[in-house]
Amino acid sequence: MIDRIKQLIDKLELYPHPEGGFYREVYRSEGVIKADCLEPEMSNERSYSTCIYYLLSSSDFSAFHRIKQDELWHHYEGSSLRIHILLPDGSYNYRDLGNDLDNDQHPMVMVPAKAWFAAEVMQKDSYTLCGCTVAPGFDFADFELANKEELKSQYPNNKKLIDVLAV
Repeated sequence: MIDRIKQLIDKLELYPHPEGGFYREVYRSEGVIKADCLEPEMSNERSYSTCIYYLLSSSDFSAFHRIKQDELWHHYEGSSLRIHILLPDGSYNYRDLGNDLDNDQHPMVMVPAKAWFAAEVMQKDSYTLCGCTVAPGFDFADFELANKEELKSQYPNNKKLIDVLAV
């Protein structure tokens, strides 16, 4: 497994992501949406869409974070990935990204804009290679890594999960 992870990092030219795991942007549309056509909190223009490769091992996790756009996750290889979602209305749900449709896994999962979310590989000693598509396109100005204590105060019913998957 470790050899496969290293191979994927090398072949796909991935590098560490601030939320955990490894990534590389592989697509950014040439077309842009002007800032005055976007949500008010987006201060600059955005590409129509962006897409990344994202690799996560079972020894790591994607820490709770949020962005201002919808994000569509696509499963490519490896174990299933549980995506934990804390919605702005205070509710929690999760979706399993994977190819085992008979066990409630989904090859694509959408995380709604402005929701806090985190992810973890479900199988011990494994990894997940997936892709993430964002529209309007991703910009690090739209990325917010959660503060563990603030998130626990906003979602008191999910403190144990937040303790594990927030930094």
